[in-house]
Amino acid sequence: MEQIPVLKLGGFLLVSIQIELHDELVLGLQETLTSRISETRARGVLIDISALEIVDSFIGRTLGHIAAMARVLDAETVLVGMRPAVAITLVELGMTLKGIRTALDVDKGMAMLKASADAGESSSLR
Repeated sequence: MEQIPVLKLGGFLLVSIQIELHDELVLGLQETLTSRISETRARGVLIDISALEIVDSFIGRTLGHIAAMARVLDAETVLVGMRPAVAITLVELGMTLKGIRTALDVDKGMAMLKASADAGESSSLR
């Protein structure tokens, strides 16, 4: 069975989706990511979808579920690399991807995760 690699970078997990997603694959990613967040105590998840040309309603909902599960496990989710056509499709489907922050590219997404982690650490020290 196909799997999407999940890489650990410091306190974050990086998922770069380089193949078209189908229902079974995105559900497997959901399971893998929640397990890896728990195992590594990751503070954030960056999901790169720049290679995706199509995101249907099921995949969009599942990405939202991944973000919700990550939040419960104390990790933030940032989605990067969304193509304009994908953004248009998601809006036309009425999907807001609640709980997922977005950035144009991996560098900006990582900067967002680092800033959130730094803000969280400084507030927990008070």
